[in-house]
Amino acid sequence: MNNSIRNLIIEEIAGSIDIPDTSYEAAHARYRDLGEWFGRAEARAHAFEPHSYSQGSFRLGTVIRPVEDDGEYDLDMGCCLMVGVTKATHTQEELKHLIGADLEGYCIARGIKEKLEEKNRCWRLKYADKLKFHLDTVPSIPETAERRQLIQAAIVGTGAPAELAKLVASLTGAITDNRMRNYRIINNAWRLSNSEGFARWFESRMKLSRALMERLPLQAKAANLDELPIYRWKSPLQRCVQLLKRHRDIMFADSPDGKPASIIITTLSAEAYRGETEIADALETILSNMRRLINTTSPRVPNPVNPAEDFADRWSDTISLHLNMEKKFLLWLQQARLDFDVIGREHKPEPIVTAARDKLGVSLNAKDLCTKLENCSAAGLLKPAVVPVALNFPDKPLIPKKPAGFA
Repeated sequence: MNNSIRNLIIEEIAGSIDIPDTSYEAAHARYRDLGEWFGRAEARAHAFEPHSYSQGSFRLGTVIRPVEDDGEYDLDMGCCLMVGVTKATHTQEELKHLIGADLEGYCIARGIKEKLEEKNRCWRLKYADKLKFHLDTVPSIPETAERRQLIQAAIVGTGAPAELAKLVASLTGAITDNRMRNYRIINNAWRLSNSEGFARWFESRMKLSRALMERLPLQAKAANLDELPIYRWKSPLQRCVQLLKRHRDIMFADSPDGKPASIIITTLSAEAYRGETEIADALETILSNMRRLINTTSPRVPNPVNPAEDFADRWSDTISLHLNMEKKFLLWLQQARLDFDVIGREHKPEPIVTAARDKLGVSLNAKDLCTKLENCSAAGLLKPAVVPVALNFPDKPLIPKKPAGFA
């Protein structure tokens, strides 16, 4: 199978696990509404110049449909108080409950019946909309200038462009966490977080695709927008992250404990991406290079916007050792390479539909897929007489089925 057909198949699968733009828009409407609530003159947060922003997979445009039809979406939001609250004036507990008080008022005003739930780092709102989701709001304050400068230097030390390092480091914040011993006392040792900076870094990786950068202004103009929202970019990198997260969800459906973390998959995928235009080519590059990007010593998977932080710290955490998380990650990576390799070999609709169902939980229409393959054939893109070409992964694992113990 040539690249055009291989890419058609991968695109077909990727499109089926993405959520519609209307769902992204509904989520962002919630973000805007809550952000405006914090900005009201009556809000407790108002005097501290609250800055609200989306974070997580909705911010990155890498959300996937839940495997189960009744699955719930997880929305993440940050609320950073830009002035008037520092580590010297407030405890983490005081900051968290300041934001919590405004959220309680929001629940009453919007008729949200579910009680506001306190989590370790955030407050959780549960909506009863058609789009079933909950929204986690993380309170934060800007990190000190001195700490941001140290982080900027560390990012530059990884080889990142100085301009990007300066931008993402400037977005570093300090968040609340009620598991910390100093949660209720004035103390400088707060947890760092930088979801906004990570999103900017992820964008910089997507922009390696020259074809994407040429396409975005045209799409924005056609939509009468100054800038196209990230969820509408549909870049090869975003698609690859979605495919890999779905493959993981299916593989670990019966054993969710210890499954590879989305942040690790997202980070390593973005690190491995080299600007490929086609999704299938990008997937091949990512799966071929992901393992070699894991460090042999701590930090194993550094946070690109705070290199001292290890996204894979649970791999060696004594509390999590029984989960064998590193081993499970490597087994998943091997299986993903094998399964996408098999899909890349097929050029008949029926085996493709079966593989998509079994490995990715995706229901493709064999008749529609056949029509698309026939159209490619008519255009001279499909050449059945040629021996199919698989995705060219070096050191391909020769395992015939999923490892024992995995669904």
